[in-house]
Amino acid sequence: MLTAPVLALVLTCLASLVLFAALGKPAGAALHALLLKPFLSWYSFSEVLLKMAPLLLIAQGLAIGFRANVFNIGAEGQFIVGALCASALPVYFPDGDFPLMLPAMIAFGALGGTVYALIAAALRTRFGASEILVTLMLALIAVQILNYLLLGPWKDPRGFNFPQTVMFPDNAMLPILFDGTRTNISLIFALLASVFAYLMMQHHFRGYQLRTAGLAPRAALYAGFSAPRMVWLGLGLGGLAAGIAGASEVAGPLGQLQRSVTSGYGYAAIIVAYVGGLNPLGIIGSSFLISVIYIGGDSATVSAGLPVAAVEVFQGLLLFFYLMTFTLIRFRIEIDRKVPA
Repeated sequence: MLTAPVLALVLTCLASLVLFAALGKPAGAALHALLLKPFLSWYSFSEVLLKMAPLLLIAQGLAIGFRANVFNIGAEGQFIVGALCASALPVYFPDGDFPLMLPAMIAFGALGGTVYALIAAALRTRFGASEILVTLMLALIAVQILNYLLLGPWKDPRGFNFPQTVMFPDNAMLPILFDGTRTNISLIFALLASVFAYLMMQHHFRGYQLRTAGLAPRAALYAGFSAPRMVWLGLGLGGLAAGIAGASEVAGPLGQLQRSVTSGYGYAAIIVAYVGGLNPLGIIGSSFLISVIYIGGDSATVSAGLPVAAVEVFQGLLLFFYLMTFTLIRFRIEIDRKVPA
C-alpha cells in the first residue's frame, strides 16, 4: 500500500516547511537540500547507497520480529556488539595474519549481535520481562562497553590519545562496489537479506507462524505454534542482522573501531521498518528515503543553516504522519450519536 507512505511524506514536507520558516531558515532551500541535493552528484548518491546498507539490513531483521509482536527496540546495542566482536580480530591481529580475516569478522559480528539479542529473549520467555525495556537497557550497556575498550585495552597507542583502535589491515576491509566511492558490498548483504526476508515471510511456513502470532496470538496458540519460539526467532534474527551491519560498518567506511560507530542506525531502522509497512519490499524503498534524508541533512545544515537535530525531527515527523495516515486509511472512524437512556 503506497497511499500511506506517500501521504506521510507530503505531510512531513508541509510540516517541515512551516517548522523551518518558524526557525527563520529559508524553508524552500532547506527542503531542496534535504530531498533533492543527494541526487545532484554521483558521489552524493553513492553516499546514499552507503547509508542505505545498514539501515536496510537492520530494518529487515527488526520487521520480522515486529510482525510477530516481538519489539526489539535496542538494535543499536546489537549493532555495537557486532562491531565490537568483529573488531577483536584486527585488534589482536593488526598485521592481518589471520586466515579468512574478513569472513571471520562478519561471522563474529553476526554471532555477537545474535547472542546479545537472545539475552532479551531469555528474559522474556523465562521471567516475562519486556523485551522493549531489556533491549533498550542492553543498548546502553553496549555503549559503556565500547567506551571502556576504546579508552582502555583497545586504545591505539599511536592514536594521539583519541578513543579509537588501530586501523584495520587491507584484508579486514570490505571490497568497494564502485570505483571512486565508499559504497561497499555491505549493500549486497542488505539486498540478500531483503530477498531472504521476503521469501521467509511470504513463502515459508515459519513466516506464516510469525505473522499469525502477530495478527492473532490466540489462533496461533490454538494451532500449536510455540510463542517462546517466536520470541527467540524474532529477536535472534534482528540481532543477527544488526550484528552483521555493525561488522560491516567497522570493516567498511570506518576502517577501525571508534566512538562514531554509535551512529543511531539501530534506532533509525525502526522508522525504516514501519514506514516500509513491515513489508520486505516496502522497507527497501523506505531505507532509501531515510538515507536520502541523512545525506541531504548534512547538506542542509551547511547550505540552509539548519540545526543538526532538524534531520531527526524530519524522521520523527515522517513516522508520526505514517502511523496517522495508516490508521485513518485502515480503520473507519464512527461517532456513536446515540444518547443513553
